Amino acid sequence: MNSGTNTEFYGLLSRAGLGIDEASRLLGVSSRTVRRYIKGETGRIDALKLDRLREVANARCREEKPGGFRFIDLFAGIGGLRLPFEEIGGRCVFSSEWDRFCRVTYSANFPEAADSNHEFVGDIRPWAAEPETIPEHDVLLAGFPCQPFSIAGVSKKNALGRPHGFLCDTQGTLFYDLARILDHRRPRAFLLENVRNLQRHDGGRTFATIMHILERDLGYSVSTRVIDSSPWVPQKRERIFIAGFRERTAFDFDGLAIPTGPGPVLGSILDAAVDPKYTLTAHLWRYLRDYKERHRRAGNGFGYSLFGPEDVSRTLSARYHKDGSEILIRQQGGRPRRLTPRECARLMGFERPAESKFRIPVSDTQAYRQFGNAVVVPVVRAVAQLMKPHIADLLAKEGREFPSARQAEFLFPEPILAG
Repeated sequence: MNSGTNTEFYGLLSRAGLGIDEASRLLGVSSRTVRRYIKGETGRIDALKLDRLREVANARCREEKPGGFRFIDLFAGIGGLRLPFEEIGGRCVFSSEWDRFCRVTYSANFPEAADSNHEFVGDIRPWAAEPETIPEHDVLLAGFPCQPFSIAGVSKKNALGRPHGFLCDTQGTLFYDLARILDHRRPRAFLLENVRNLQRHDGGRTFATIMHILERDLGYSVSTRVIDSSPWVPQKRERIFIAGFRERTAFDFDGLAIPTGPGPVLGSILDAAVDPKYTLTAHLWRYLRDYKERHRRAGNGFGYSLFGPEDVSRTLSARYHKDGSEILIRQQGGRPRRLTPRECARLMGFERPAESKFRIPVSDTQAYRQFGNAVVVPVVRAVAQLMKPHIADLLAKEGREFPSARQAEFLFPEPILAG
């Protein structure tokens, strides 16, 4: 944040979880004026306007409740892991996310993240270097960076002659920071998430190293499972989940509750009316068709993918903002369109079909990146429900009662089931 920013106004705006347009309506001023407030260009702001904003911020920041299991949310993104663990009664006591745009979205949906009673940090490495500075917690959640292990990430780094996996100084070694925190704080359980290719990276050696550290060095009982999201949302997205418990439990991923029957289709998350700006330009549509035709003649399968309301999409990626080619929606008698950010939120399960509750306070470009990098919330919800009784048993051994599940106004406790 630059030195000219009005930190008090910006902080209240973040705690209230308001975007520019929402703040404009609340305060009765133009969007341009709100931007000037943020930049500190208006001098003193009317005290009544600050009081109104403070009132909304305080109303949205839930008071800390006694009891409950405590968890930390590392590489938090926009909070996809956090949501389901709050739903089963957890209380987040520490969050870490380095991307400044993700931090804006996270704060908008979890306003207490901007509160002085909750530590919300950027780079986790200085904290992992001194793990005693991280609050005690019962569960550690982490969607640790997948770029060094993904197929796309490895291919790009190979082409550029750059190291990947544990040789990647900027991201691959972040797993070791997780290990330092686990070693020092010894939480009762953890849940890690990553791309499926993590198992195959470097001929399986990367995954073997991770499992060796978690099981042998740290002594956790660890279970893993690759889970496809298509039973919950209309998207084929496979991710590996690694669940660990400090003590041996009866936890088994085979007990995961997976919706049965026909899965959901794209029609369930698409809006009937969409701004024309999401329709591809004639130039881009021509380019994508020519690109696909060139690769077809060469015997390759590269190129755009078209989907209709009865289909299930490919995996949404962080590059979706570039041309939307991996998931293009057919339009009657015209050029296809991208998904809107709101439709992406539903595709990732951050909200139910036809809802618009999850706050998206960033540009479309940043929103596409954030949802493309996120976890599918209903999948995590199913895993959290499976872990819940085992976390409860561990707490009971220490004479602690498992809390009643609670939810905030922006959470969605019911799974998005097929049909």
